[in-house]
Amino acid sequence: MIFKSLQEDIASIRKRDPAAHSWLEVLLCYPGLHALMFHRLSNWCWHRGLRVLGRFVSHVGKILTGIEIHPAAQLGPRFFIDHGTGVVIGETAVIGADVTLYHGVTLGGTSLHKGKRHPTLEDGVIVGSGAQVLGPITVGKGARIGANAVVLTDVPPGVTMVGIPARMVMRRQDADFCAYGLPGEDLPDPVVRAIDSVRSQVATLMERVKELETELHGHPTQACARLSQPGAAETGDKTIHAEAVNTPAAGTKGRHLERETIS
Repeated sequence: MIFKSLQEDIASIRKRDPAAHSWLEVLLCYPGLHALMFHRLSNWCWHRGLRVLGRFVSHVGKILTGIEIHPAAQLGPRFFIDHGTGVVIGETAVIGADVTLYHGVTLGGTSLHKGKRHPTLEDGVIVGSGAQVLGPITVGKGARIGANAVVLTDVPPGVTMVGIPARMVMRRQDADFCAYGLPGEDLPDPVVRAIDSVRSQVATLMERVKELETELHGHPTQACARLSQPGAAETGDKTIHAEAVNTPAAGTKGRHLERETIS
């Protein structure tokens, strides 16, 4: 059973990491695989009442690999931690099959109660380097968490989340593996989206202002009638205010012309 799990782990690592050239290289040089071995031993001790021994084995594994996995955490088959340094997996975390984590990922808790307080990652989830997935939330099957994202709420299956706090930017179109949780194609930038929305609103308002200016100068009676309609008061106030601001300047210019004529 242990040998079969080890074979599956090595095969999954070679499938997801193009830098893995042989099974021997993976067995000797991949701290993510070593951390899984330590966890299986510590988890065995934990569930047989040897909790201090389980924590000690986990601690030794952390020193040797730079990866901290609580002995009570539940890890599914073919779990892959790439690079590994700085990964932290909490006590009540649950990880499904074929999940991939990169270095610096934290699956942490946000409360002090003893119950479920760490995330659940369903099958096929990819979490990019430096991402923080916090609280008793669920990351849906096949979802991707971009590098350095902070996830605090449930994530639907098959979506890509980026940013702080994490926001959905696209839905997954296929089942291909995606390194670091980010697709190769261009991602829609949330900031650019917001700027484009503001630009569109400004353009609409400018068109409205031009229409009102034309009506005021060309057909003042009709313009006043339109401004008196419900919903037009705010726009009318702004236009009248603009005219009032311009009027003193025009009057001042006229007085200067009168003085020049008299003199």
